[in-house]
Amino acid sequence: MSTTKTAFAAMAAAAAIALTGCGGPVADAEAPAAAEDATGTAAESFSAEDAWVKAATEDDGMTGAFGILGNASGTDATVVSATASGAGMVELHEVVTGDDGNSVMREKEGGFTIPAGGTHVLEPGADHIMLMALEKDLEPGTEVAVALEFSDGSTAEFTAPVKAYEGANENYDGGHGDGHDDGHAEH
Repeated sequence: MSTTKTAFAAMAAAAAIALTGCGGPVADAEAPAAAEDATGTAAESFSAEDAWVKAATEDDGMTGAFGILGNASGTDATVVSATASGAGMVELHEVVTGDDGNSVMREKEGGFTIPAGGTHVLEPGADHIMLMALEKDLEPGTEVAVALEFSDGSTAEFTAPVKAYEGANENYDGGHGDGHDDGHAEH
């Protein structure tokens, strides 16, 4: 049930999206070439594996996107922002322990750094992409298109299936314009 989606910057993004429906992980033969090309953009060496979005209704207002972000290049890549279909606002979040000992999610300063030749895991209860101001119900079996922007200005896209999931019920540290008055919304 894992879905692997990869995308490359600008010109290659459309072709990559069209091919990912049947595709698997990036072929091992391609990874070394990308790792050797230190002059390319972060998006050119990006991959997303096992991506998924927690099902939510428009009334829920928010949900999370998860998966494994890969970087086949020889330099670190930093995701600084994101957009997603069906969400009016998207933030990069982390989960920390609040003063009361409970898990609290908040916007992650500086974004997500994917180490050179490595991965950065997005998972419930940890770093994740927060989809906010939902514009429609995100039902199991549908898909969400996610676009990431890197610190070098390049962008990459991937598609994540929506799945039912009962976990990831951290409190939200409000103040990011999420539209929830109590500051304790859950995703």
